[in-house]
Amino acid sequence: MTVSGETRQPRGAVLILHGGDVTSTVPTTPWEGAVLRMIPFAWALRRAWSDSGLLVLRLRLRVRGWNGTAADAVVDTRQALEEIERRFGPIPVVTTGHSMGGRAVLQAADAQRVRGVLGLAPWICDGDPVEPLRDRHLLIAHADFDITTSPADSRAYVDRARGVAASADFVPVHVDSHPMVRIGRWNELAVAFTGRVLGWAGSRTAAR
Repeated sequence: MTVSGETRQPRGAVLILHGGDVTSTVPTTPWEGAVLRMIPFAWALRRAWSDSGLLVLRLRLRVRGWNGTAADAVVDTRQALEEIERRFGPIPVVTTGHSMGGRAVLQAADAQRVRGVLGLAPWICDGDPVEPLRDRHLLIAHADFDITTSPADSRAYVDRARGVAASADFVPVHVDSHPMVRIGRWNELAVAFTGRVLGWAGSRTAAR
């Protein structure tokens, strides 16, 4: 994991995951577009909440693919969450994932310290469970013009999660597509959701 703005006594953490491929065992490298795409989220969250004690961590997945029942991204996510607790104690965690990373954080939401899950244009398949979100806060944001993953599937997933999750909301993003090129709106959502889940007073806007 890459730690951004590590604090000595963090009061909460956010774990950020990048996207990937349906099937691939090729090792993920630090300079891939999917990995680099998540750096602005770490910067925005650090600027907004570091003085409140937020620990910002980016997870680089071992391989590029989900790989069927192996669900490699979920395995990596669970191991990272265990490592956060081992290193920093029983602090609350918000997980944030884009595309395949979004699917991973949804399925690993039942890890003990997870309090909220933010899916950014997540890849969702029929039958993906909502039970891991029990008593967690859920927000999914999806661009209207995304042709890589389905905003309709995201909206349906949120509908299924209501009554299971502590809260479940869907936010359409009208100004972008799957790569999240217009990062300002996505950053705003990540900053506001993280602060709300962790119970920190006030609402802040990410720098564009």
